[in-house]
Amino acid sequence: MVIAEVALHTMPGAFAGHSPASNLPLAADAARGRRKRSTNSLPSSRALQGPVRFPGLRAVECQCQRIDDLARVTEGNGAWVKDAMDKASHALGDVRVPGQAVGGNGSLNGNVAKPPPQRRKVSSVEDEAWELLRESMVYYCGSPVGTIAANDPNDANPMNYDQVFIRDFIPSGIAFLLKGEYEIVRNFILHTLQLQSWEKTMDCHSPGQGLMPASFKVRTIPLDGDEDATEEVLDPDFGEAAIGRVAPVDSGLWWIILLRAYGKCSGDLSVQERIDVQTGIKMILKLCLADGFDMFPTLLVTDGSCMIDRRMGIHGHPLEIQALFYSALLCAREMLTPEDGSADLIRALNNRLIALSFHIREYYWVDMQKLNEIYRYKTEEYSYDAVNKFNIYPDQVSPWLVEWIPPKGGYFIGNLQPAHMDFRFFSLGNLWSIVSSLATTHQSHAILDLIESKWSDLVAEMPLKICYPALENQEWKIITGSDPKNTPWSYHNGGSWPTLLWQLTVASIKMNRPDIAAKAVEVAERRIAIDKWPEYYDTKRARFIGKQSRLYQTWSIAGYLVAKQLLDKPDAARILWNDEDAEILNALSTNRKRGKKVLKKTFIV
Repeated sequence: MVIAEVALHTMPGAFAGHSPASNLPLAADAARGRRKRSTNSLPSSRALQGPVRFPGLRAVECQCQRIDDLARVTEGNGAWVKDAMDKASHALGDVRVPGQAVGGNGSLNGNVAKPPPQRRKVSSVEDEAWELLRESMVYYCGSPVGTIAANDPNDANPMNYDQVFIRDFIPSGIAFLLKGEYEIVRNFILHTLQLQSWEKTMDCHSPGQGLMPASFKVRTIPLDGDEDATEEVLDPDFGEAAIGRVAPVDSGLWWIILLRAYGKCSGDLSVQERIDVQTGIKMILKLCLADGFDMFPTLLVTDGSCMIDRRMGIHGHPLEIQALFYSALLCAREMLTPEDGSADLIRALNNRLIALSFHIREYYWVDMQKLNEIYRYKTEEYSYDAVNKFNIYPDQVSPWLVEWIPPKGGYFIGNLQPAHMDFRFFSLGNLWSIVSSLATTHQSHAILDLIESKWSDLVAEMPLKICYPALENQEWKIITGSDPKNTPWSYHNGGSWPTLLWQLTVASIKMNRPDIAAKAVEVAERRIAIDKWPEYYDTKRARFIGKQSRLYQTWSIAGYLVAKQLLDKPDAARILWNDEDAEILNALSTNRKRGKKVLKKTFIV
């Protein structure tokens, strides 16, 4: 069993002597995951009906004990750092309050249908948020492994909102870390890592190794040959069941960021030092750093591959992915253990960091001065020293932007491709550029200046606009395909998302401007609990709850809690941000001084 788990995430050739994970069983004793069906209870309306089989599923039976077994054999790095954990828990105030657990089938504990939970009266918005967050917890074989996307007791058709999404769990995981409750985050990290190695196929095609799932669900299924026994399995979705069938590019990047935050907050570095975790990091990096046809250091992705997971015209090189990519590269470099086999990977990683940093800072940035330069661009320049490198036509500068850009402040545009600049302001990408130090100190302050200057547009009655402005009229029809969910000023098309509070808080604290986040939290507190914690808000000033917004949305709850915790203990935000890298600064400075060498003679072959 130990050998099987050590090799769980071994890539071909990565560790000699180990077999590929897909050929190994996940447990040695299948009987441990069995339990008898209850014969005197009604099945949940969301539970599986009849003897359902999942041909693509491997039975991931109770791994709680097995995960700890593996931690004790990974070359001396697996010992549980209990003293460090206890000290960190004491420092942060370890509070462990048991709450109702939502099983993978959407019912309590995964089997039995219960009446909607009665919400008890609590003393404050924060207390209610903690109670709701605990009610959203998902258990697998008795241990917490995540939180479901939304937990509205009156929602009869949850679709996939009863699953654990990787990106949605990030604020939940951070809230638990800051509270001193590390078990659920540790379990989440290790169980999602197991899912990374699964064989993924859609229409006879398999994506590259290292892809993390968008979400997973805990299902209770009957065992073959035993009508009274069941087992729990993790059922992942890598995008093959998602709307639009888009692979989640951001899942692996968020996983690396959370892994680093876990180690920094808990003091337990044994998890990131494990062989299978190290291999998982390398698989994600190799997938992201693979050679392709692209001329740019930015990641090329399809539309809908991140938080904006529907068609919104962000295909190409969206800022959100680039900011998360940069942050994940820095976090991975910090956690990778030095070994001979990692030298080439680290060299490629460092080269990409320098190129990506220069590219985003130089070409994605706009302020009043830069906008005026673009307005005066010459086009059709064919030379190595062209000013308008991407052949941007000045007419692309929209009238709304000319009036909207403040004299003080700036931001990173949403996307850059040949002959195309997406001038929309995307909040997550800009905020995480501050957090990851992808933005310079000057640019970081300028982004916050713009948010303050355009408060009535970006915050208004509920923080924070996911993007600004909304696509409208013919532009909306062409770019979204007339998407009825992404109508102007709704959902991803200019909707307001309370979960973005926590990213705003981290960015504000990093730049020593916590008053911006405090003001936004105060705005949210006026109505978010009264409105039952919606997923998003509609209209230009966020006056209405979104027309298709889920209530009791977990990352709205968790985003608020993280913001409150960080404002109370600002130093804790350090587990999330990346400091400016001296090597990157030196490389960028040297590159600017040297400039580009011009060939004396050129030849056409």
